[in-house]
Parts: sequence; structure tokens; C-alpha cells
Amino acid sequence: MQKKHLQAILLFLFCFQITIAQQPPKLNSVEIYNQIQKLNFLGSVLYIAAHPDDENTRLISYLSNETKARTGYLSLTRGDGGQNLIGPQLRELLGVIRTQELIEARKIDGGEQFFSRANDFGFSKNPTETLEIWDKQKVLSDIVWAIRKFQPDVIINRFDHRSPGTTHGHHTASAMLSAESFDLANNPTIFPEQLKLVQPWQPKRQFFNTSWWFYGSKEKFDAADKSNLLEMQIGAYFPAIGKSNQEIAALSRSRHQSQGFGSTGSRGEETEYLEFINGEPLKNKSSIFEGVDTSWNRVKGGKPIGELLTIIASQFDYTNPSASISNLAKAYTMMQALEEKHWTTLKSSAIKEIIAACSGLYLEAVAQNQEATPGSIVKLKLEAINRSAIPMQLMSVTTLPEQKSTPQNTALNTNILKNINLDLQLPKTIEYTQPYWLKEKGNEGIYTVDDQKNIGIPDIIREVKVVFNIQINGIDIPFERTVVYKYNDGVKGEMYNYLDIVPVITTSILDNVALFKDNKNKTVAVKIKAGKDAVKGNLKLELPDNWMVSPKLIPFNLEKKGTEQIVYFEVTPPNKPDEAVAKSIAVIDNIEYDKDQIIIDFNHITKQQVLKPAEAKFMKLDLKTKDERIGYIMGAGDEVPKSLMQMGYKVTLLKPEEITPEKLADFDVIMTGVRAYNTVQALAYKQSILLDFVKEGKTMLVQYNTPDDIALATIAPFSLKISRDRVTEENAEVRFLAPNHPVMNFPNKITSKDFEGWKQEQGLYYPNEFDKTFTPILSSNDKGETPKNGALLVAPYGKGYYIYTGLSLFRELPEGVPGAFRLLSNMISLKSPVTIPAQKIKN
Repeated sequence: MQKKHLQAILLFLFCFQITIAQQPPKLNSVEIYNQIQKLNFLGSVLYIAAHPDDENTRLISYLSNETKARTGYLSLTRGDGGQNLIGPQLRELLGVIRTQELIEARKIDGGEQFFSRANDFGFSKNPTETLEIWDKQKVLSDIVWAIRKFQPDVIINRFDHRSPGTTHGHHTASAMLSAESFDLANNPTIFPEQLKLVQPWQPKRQFFNTSWWFYGSKEKFDAADKSNLLEMQIGAYFPAIGKSNQEIAALSRSRHQSQGFGSTGSRGEETEYLEFINGEPLKNKSSIFEGVDTSWNRVKGGKPIGELLTIIASQFDYTNPSASISNLAKAYTMMQALEEKHWTTLKSSAIKEIIAACSGLYLEAVAQNQEATPGSIVKLKLEAINRSAIPMQLMSVTTLPEQKSTPQNTALNTNILKNINLDLQLPKTIEYTQPYWLKEKGNEGIYTVDDQKNIGIPDIIREVKVVFNIQINGIDIPFERTVVYKYNDGVKGEMYNYLDIVPVITTSILDNVALFKDNKNKTVAVKIKAGKDAVKGNLKLELPDNWMVSPKLIPFNLEKKGTEQIVYFEVTPPNKPDEAVAKSIAVIDNIEYDKDQIIIDFNHITKQQVLKPAEAKFMKLDLKTKDERIGYIMGAGDEVPKSLMQMGYKVTLLKPEEITPEKLADFDVIMTGVRAYNTVQALAYKQSILLDFVKEGKTMLVQYNTPDDIALATIAPFSLKISRDRVTEENAEVRFLAPNHPVMNFPNKITSKDFEGWKQEQGLYYPNEFDKTFTPILSSNDKGETPKNGALLVAPYGKGYYIYTGLSLFRELPEGVPGAFRLLSNMISLKSPVTIPAQKIKN
């Protein structure tokens, strides 16, 4: 290929095919060449924002793939407080999903992913509240830590630090903390405890990645003075893969499936704008790296390495990548001799994988089983094959964390597969596989991570690895591989998972909230799962003394690993209303095991194991219900149906095609799940059937929807406009606008006490305009705001009732908030319409 064509080819760190997340990448010649080019660029950019989805994937992709800079995204939170469009997981489990989605996104756009300990506690209307809940000093220290560890030459903020109150409080807070950290990171008196592990660092400059959105409209932005902005043309086209930069960015953004951010790629010219805010100003606006030496000359003794890498790139043979191995191995050796450790460590790791790719060197460590317990032996099958003509010698393999080296001293001859069977002894003290930030109990605003070294690491920390020590051209090079488990699926083919370290036994109380409406006993089911063969012991269900549990112990004997058994306890509540935490504990040889294993498994992310305390909330509740039959139309995903069944209702999940007059005749109430009209487009064709259901004397209860992408113009029998109004302060005063309405009185008398203990928020996306036929029931607002009256709207329609609520029942019910159950029972119990006095409410 001609040199001018070579210079035009720009490649990417990972293939742009959708593959199983754990499957090892196999780089082709085009991708290898790009990685060689990246070896010769020593500049870095850190993009900082608040949440998964805040990052500008177009800019990250451009900087990583066109500029060839090391590009990181620091998301201060893991998105724990949002909604979930792909399943019922919320809070920390949603954070686990969104963490993995970000990791997958970075695989596509070529960036690296980092986090702080900040917990996404939900929508915040100003940064003052955000920084109080987050614990400003801890999150500030995490940003300083990230800067010192990543050593960015340039920092780019997604949001404007000068405009509090104009966007999500987390957004502005992320920019404010980033701007404050710019100089603090280079001050050795700031967070000095970090300096045992990192050095102070001063970035060259900092920008705000502005756009028309921050100006209010495209028209205003087009008319604005942009003389102080740096314009970056990011609409690059990469002929080697046939994609534009924007198309790659769209693929990256489309990994955010739990948020419904599937994105369509674009092509052609596109401009990004950066406003200078800190550091050394640009003189000619030619590059964000102006004044930064991004060559190997910035490293003492590095110049010869840069010169050699330039030769390697110019002589690269696409038909025979292995021709570059000799010089690549030489460059690797030269890197090991340098005193500087930051760039040499990064580039050494990268060049090893380039050498493996050039030679077709495939190294893998596969466990016989996907799960193992501490102290057990993991049987491994190692695979090593050199698919080049370059002589190689497998000197030894080292298993981690046991640090055991097994000599091999065998030649890896061209295309001859070498298989090794090996036993790996796991230490009894090895950590269980789980998100490290969930290991200790955090609080509303921040996760607990005691080990400074772990702060910011994006993923689960996996200890079980194998190091293949290989000699190439007389140079010893270690290649580290994380142990995986793989199997063949008859439909999908080869499937990968990582090896997980699990407890000997895990248990799970099947209902995370158990309701007791009277003094009768209730059967409580607990699932037991064996983490290894031949597990024998006793299970107990712990509750306070005023709760009666029978039997005291249930023996179990599980012969095979992975076997599950469900056992049952009879629980009698106390006479008076009460709340208690129930704990299921397995006792084996006088050792107690109290973990609940939760598996999160979606096709677009790596399978995750989360270990939580095996607990549930038990409530003796003053709750009156009737015997209504409920048809539930699931939307984005929630656990409300489980809560309804706990309340004693008969619940049937309805698919859109099942919404027929004949089918609905079996129900007293139809409920739609959260965002049903946003996610189930077929409801547009079923609305007349649903409204006829109400006309005939039944009740329809619609939970919150967003104003975007709604299935039809009006989802109610009368005019109703959904806004972005919300009440984020869960303890905000709730005022009763219609205290005599049946929904406030029957069968449960609703009082202000029913709005105590709500979690994260009161509600969201309240209607702010609605027909006078609707009776607004409740009013509340966050501090300093006008009253929001659209939380609960009730309208008679025909012989029945139509109810719309933005109250966050989908959060409150799984958390066991008593008032949410009582108010929901009243909504469900509404029967024939009654005359309601006109309410003097300004809509």
C-alpha cells in the first residue's frame, strides 16, 4: 500500500462489531497499524461530567482515534438514581448496569472509563444540594486523585461551572468541582495522603465543551459571538473501516440501552466548540495540545523510541504484520530501561498487545466451571498458539493470586496449538467477585471505598489471572490474561463469562418486602443455592423478638454445586404496626453465611454478580384493601406488580395484543407501568379499548410518562399536558387539595404521616395543564419553587375513574414505604364516580 494511503488510514482500539463483552479482541492489520501510531502520541485528555450518557462520544472518539490521544471519561456517578428501560433493576443495581454500559461504550469509541465514589441520589435542582449530599470534600478528592493518576494535559468539562440552577445540580456540580481541582491537583498540601501512590500534577489547560444547548436554541447560538471559542472539526471519515467519526460515536452512545439512548450516526462536517476556562491560553487555536510535547521527547531518554516507532509505522506490512515484531520487541526493551514510569507503563502494556496481535499470539486461561469458592481448586485449561513464523518460547506460566510459577520451557512453533492443564489453588482469603464499591455500606450521597488504590477503577476487580511468560527474540515478555469460563450455545455459538468467586452458600428471601395486614401468620419462602458440592447445614430466619418464626432452623443438604432449594418459614407479626428487617442466614460448621447472590445478565454487557445482605423488609401495616382484579401493562420495567401481589391483589400481566374488550372484562382495574406510553407504541392502537373499559364503570390508573416519544397525542380522556415538573425533595410538605375525596379516605384514611419516609423523590413528570374535569388531589414543591399540583389527578369518565399519577410508586413500593401502599390501595378501590366540590386550583 502506498505511503500516502497509509497516512490516511485511521483505526480504532476495538472492532466495531457487537460481540460478547468478555470475548478477547482479535485485531486485524488495520487496527494493529492504528495502535502502532497511537504508541507514538504521548498526550492525554480527561473529559469530566456527572453521569453515564453525559459524555460527548463524538469528541471522545475524535480525540482517541483521529488525534490519537489517550482519552478518558470521568463520570462522577454510575447513574444509580435514574430510570431503567430494560428491566426492574433500580438504585445500585442500575448503577452496575450503567457502569458496564459505559465500559462497553468506551470499547467502541476508544476511550477509557473512570468513576468517583459519588452516588447518583436522583435529580437535583441545584449544585448546593448536590454537594451537601455527595460530601463535597470526598468527591473533590476523587477528582484530584483521577487527575494525579491519569495526568491529563487537557481537561474538558461537559457542563458550565458558572451557571447553577440552569441544569441538573449534578451537572453543574461536576463542572464546579473539576474547575476547582485544576490547580489543587498540583498542590502537595491538598489531599497529601494520595502522594504515597501518585505525584502532584498540573494540567496545561481546561475547557468547557459548550454547544447550542447551553444558549437555549440553535438560533441564539448561531447568532452568538464565538471569537473566544476553539472550533474543532470532528466530522472525520475513516476509509479503512468505512465509518465516520459520528457513526462510531453513535455506536458508542447506543450502548446506553438502559436509558433508551439508541443513536443514529451522521456523516459530514461537524463542529465542536470548546471555551477556554483555566490554564495557559491558546495563542493560535490550532490544537488543544498547543505547547504540549506529545512526542517521546517529553520522556527523558525517549527520543530513540519515538524514532524507532516512526520507522515501524512507515515499514508496516499489512499482509505480514509479524515483520514488525523484531523492532516492536526492541522498542519494548527500550521502554523498560527508562526511569519515567507513567508513559512507559502505559505504552509497555499497549506494545505487548500489539506484539501479540502482529504474531497472532493467542493466549487464554479457561476455568472448568464459571463459579468457584474461596480455598477451592480451579481446574484450568490454558491455550497458547503462535500463528507467525517468529520463534517463540513459552518459558513458564504464573497463576495469580497464588503467585505460583510453573516452568514450561517449550517452543511455540508456528500454528501448533499448545494446551496445558493446570490446577490453581484459590486462597481461603480471596475476595468474592462483586462490585467493589458495593462491598461496604455507603450512604445516600457517596459509596464507601476504603482502599485509595481502588477509587476510580471502573469495573469489578478480578484477582484470578494467569501470566504467560514468553521469550521473543531473546526478550522475556509477560502477557497477563484474566481467567474466563466459556461454553458453546447451540444458537449463539461460543459464549464467554468471567470466573466468579462465590460464597459456599447464598440465600435469598424471595419477597424483598413482606406485608402483614392482620395478625395472621404468613408463609415466607427462602431460596438456598450451593456454591460448591456437598453443602450441608441449617437455615435460620432472624427477626426481632416481637415477630414469631417457625421453625427456628431448617436443615438443608445440597449435593451438587449450583443446586437450589426453596424452604418455607411461618412468620407471625406483632399485634401493633411495626417494621422489621428479616435476615436469612445459613450456618455451616458454625460459620454463618448471609449473602444474597444477584445475577445481572443482559446481552449487551458483561454478566455481573452482586452480593448483598440476604435481607427483606417485613411490615405489619394498617392497610385495608378490597379484592379487585388488576390487569397490569408493563412499560419500561418496574416491580409494582410484585408489590400489588403482596397487597393481596390478583394481578395479571397484559401484553398489548391481549388488550381486547373481552379480555379486559375480567378486570376491575387496569394499571400501566412506568413510561408505558413511551415504550409500548402499540398502546396508541389500544387506547379506545382502554377508555371504553373506564366508561363501563372500571378504573384505569396510569403511572408517570415523559413528554418525549409518547405513543399518542393524548393519553387521557380529557386534555392533559405532561411537563418536566418534579418534586425531588422526598420530605417536602404535601398539602391535601381535596381532603374529602374518596381517594384520600377509602378504604384507608390518608394523613401527612403517609408521606413520611419516601425515598429519593416524591414524583416526576407531573402534568402542569389539565382539564377541569380532573381533580388535583395533592400539592407539594421543592424549596423556593411554586406549588406543583399534578402529582395525583382523578377524573370521572363515564361510569368509571381515570387516574394519572406522577408519584414515584415504582421506587417507594419496592422500598416498603407504608404510605405508598395505603394510597395505592385507595386509588385501586375507587368505584362509581361521586360529585366532588370544585377545587379552586390554578393549573
